[in-house]
Amino acid sequence: MSTWSAAELDVLIEEATVDAYDEIEAVNGFLAVIEEHLAVPFPTTVLGVGVNVVEIGLTNDSRVVARCVRDGFRQDIALLDLPLPVPPPDGAQWVKAYRRWSGCWAGAPR
Repeated sequence: MSTWSAAELDVLIEEATVDAYDEIEAVNGFLAVIEEHLAVPFPTTVLGVGVNVVEIGLTNDSRVVARCVRDGFRQDIALLDLPLPVPPPDGAQWVKAYRRWSGCWAGAPR
């Protein structure tokens, strides 16, 4: 399924955050499901440059990032800012759910 409804994403959000008591635990829940389900490596384009996403990780300040590699160089890009390729990799619905949750956590309307 390439498009996910708000209701379907909300089910994924609930699954990722079911045991979370605060924002940091919720982020860790998302990291766990994204690491489990997102098919890496995958190619994408960042600022017009082709890169390969080789890993998903967490920064010291609890931001989920994608490790991007090109020609021996690496750069971590916030998962919220990472352009997903078309077609998206398997498991990309978890990235979409994380983005939806992040907007809701910040007080943005669903």
